[in-house]
Amino acid sequence: MIDGKTKTCALLGNPVEHTLSPIIHNTLAQRCQINMVYIPFLVEGSQLRQAVEGARALNMLGLNVTVPHKSAVCPFLSEIDKEASYIGAVNTLVSTPEGFKGYNTDLTGLHRALLSEGIQLSGEEIILLGAGGAARAAAFLCALRGASQVYLLNRSQEKAEAVAREVNQKAERDCIRAMELDGWKQLPAKKYLVIQGTSVGLAPHTEEAVIEDKAFYELVHTGYDLVYRPAETKFMRLVNEAGGKAFNGLKMLLYQGVEAFELWNNTKVREEDAYFCYEQMKKELEEHEGQK
Repeated sequence: MIDGKTKTCALLGNPVEHTLSPIIHNTLAQRCQINMVYIPFLVEGSQLRQAVEGARALNMLGLNVTVPHKSAVCPFLSEIDKEASYIGAVNTLVSTPEGFKGYNTDLTGLHRALLSEGIQLSGEEIILLGAGGAARAAAFLCALRGASQVYLLNRSQEKAEAVAREVNQKAERDCIRAMELDGWKQLPAKKYLVIQGTSVGLAPHTEEAVIEDKAFYELVHTGYDLVYRPAETKFMRLVNEAGGKAFNGLKMLLYQGVEAFELWNNTKVREEDAYFCYEQMKKELEEHEGQK
């Protein structure tokens, strides 16, 4: 029941029509018995400052920020968490007496998702595909959580080199090595954790993988695709066919939301409640796919 004590959180983005975030937060609020509601708002870039100031004026508990506002919102914050400042992008704003503080729970949520599948980053040799926003956050995560070596493969080696330089400098390590997309052919023939951080595999390109050569997948012990729609990408199929384990990015989406909910409410979500949300998200995606 919404009443005078109900706290409000919101998502600012464009588009927001197909977001799964309300499922996460409203389900968690109900299961954790917290008087909170979560609403998505479509916000144009030109209105972003007004939206943040309006949320502050309305005494909102917190905000999520999604595409295309994750970097653009930073100037409107009173403070930015250290790891989020490295990345230069935030997705979670927490109300403080001074204003909103920005966090990047995409980074921490991905780590939590990997750990939930028994995947460790510390000491691991990793192949990271892509050098865009999602892959860049993954590169920071790998460097900050102790990966021994990350081979950053991208169609544009120049872009990969820029990301590698930035991450190595800010993480104060020399663990990211930029390569062209076919650079995997130069790597030692052993098994790697591979994180797929490109948009290849998203509709309408669901029958494509950023690397099609089946010989590549012989190097993969575990493949983690940041794409979660469709539930099984071609990258995942190729990993499975070569005998590796493959996961999609739905748990990353789940845990970035769980981490935001925990920050807003100063609480710890039980794993059984997180898992219940995960099942609700899968059900929603299956229903959406069935309607096509």
